[in-house]
Amino acid sequence: MLFNSFQFFLFFPVVTIIYFLLPHRFRWVHLLIASCVFYCAFIPVYVLILFLTVIVDYIAGIVIEQATGAKRKYFLILSLVTNIGILVVFKYLNFLIGNFNALFHTLNISASWPLLNIILPIGLSFHTFQAMSYTIEVYRGNQKAERHLGIYALYVMFYPQLVAGPIERPYNLLPQLHERKWLKYENVSDGLKMILWGMFKKIVIADRLATFVDPVFNNLKHYSPAVIILAVFFFSFQIYCDFSAYSDIAIGCARVMGFKLMTNFQRPYHSKSVSEFWKRWHISLSTWFRDYLYIPLGGNRVAIPRAYFNVMLVFLISGLWHGASWTFIIWGALHGFYLVFGRITYNARQKISKITGIASVRWLHKLIQMATTFCLVSFAWIFFRANTTKDAWYIVRQMPLFFRQVSDKLLHHKRLPVNLSLKSYGFILSVLAIVTLEAVHLAQRHNNFETLKRSPLLVRWVIYYLLIFVIVYFGVFENRKFIYFQF
Repeated sequence: MLFNSFQFFLFFPVVTIIYFLLPHRFRWVHLLIASCVFYCAFIPVYVLILFLTVIVDYIAGIVIEQATGAKRKYFLILSLVTNIGILVVFKYLNFLIGNFNALFHTLNISASWPLLNIILPIGLSFHTFQAMSYTIEVYRGNQKAERHLGIYALYVMFYPQLVAGPIERPYNLLPQLHERKWLKYENVSDGLKMILWGMFKKIVIADRLATFVDPVFNNLKHYSPAVIILAVFFFSFQIYCDFSAYSDIAIGCARVMGFKLMTNFQRPYHSKSVSEFWKRWHISLSTWFRDYLYIPLGGNRVAIPRAYFNVMLVFLISGLWHGASWTFIIWGALHGFYLVFGRITYNARQKISKITGIASVRWLHKLIQMATTFCLVSFAWIFFRANTTKDAWYIVRQMPLFFRQVSDKLLHHKRLPVNLSLKSYGFILSVLAIVTLEAVHLAQRHNNFETLKRSPLLVRWVIYYLLIFVIVYFGVFENRKFIYFQF
């Protein structure tokens, strides 16, 4: 079920109202059934995969807690292999088969394996990682094994964050599922505001930008280098608004019922380095890889070459987590390279900043850092969004052509040609929406929202109604799926 659908517009209030009307002891049953209904709106039979992982990890958690010595590790491995095995079969098996077939063809070997006719379950990577974090934390002794099967099932299947996160940790969500929740005005108010803001980002910004971005990326050779570069930058905002919108709506829905999910985004495009970007972007995933892969590998507590290897390995796996395609692997490798290169050149860049005097002008220094980071991240997004590696490299080759055209026009004092599509109603709305987004981010940065909360009631409601008006009259209502549903 899509958050931006009419079905969800009915589903959310009905589920929430019934939740508060029921006695506390029956609420988990209601939420679990609602979560099953929510997930079954996509492909009903795939809910059985969820049930399988729930049962395996529920039993594994109890056994791990009770076992001693090497047995604890064996049961943990069994749980992880089950989860990763399901992920491999549905998400990566065809990718592996396709690459082996290509290798056989290159080596002139006649063998060829048929691809499987299976559809990737919605949000498989998200709830798989959430389930894995539970058994790992039980193994580490940071989490007591959950004895209530229904509560554990709800931990994995909690509908707001089931499909695209945030990827919750057991010590945050499980205790809340046991607590008695009360209907509180503050929770309802804050939750609805987050839902409204999420809907604005999804329907008005992300889906509006998609009407410009998708045709360009799907027909690259029909567009000029300037339009292609613009589509790349537009996609940077599209994917942020699309994904963060899902997180906002998920957190908002949970907040209305009294649950607090972790923050998943913190204005990532205001980052002054790629390292900072990953502390602000998809925080639940980046911290998952940090805690369960990077640190166990040794993190940065090892020799420098090994630390660089750890970074590259984590980001290669992160790229593969996002999708079974070489484009995602290259995207992950680029971010790994950015971080390693940033560490290697840190001292040199600091010296250059001091010598040039840029460091003394703080606002200019920050602006340059933010612009550089945004451009590096946007360049990597090319491989994330491109349909094939061939398309991605085509876009990369268009970039020098674009700069050459600009320089030629400037040197010869000629006007740059303006594509008619850039004067369209949709394009203007897209630009205005991005400006609005950044204005809100600037207000958040300076804590101006606290001032808004203390504003007169009339002022606040005018803003809320204005936001609703903009969504209704300028939104794109095509029930577009969220980009991260494919992961």
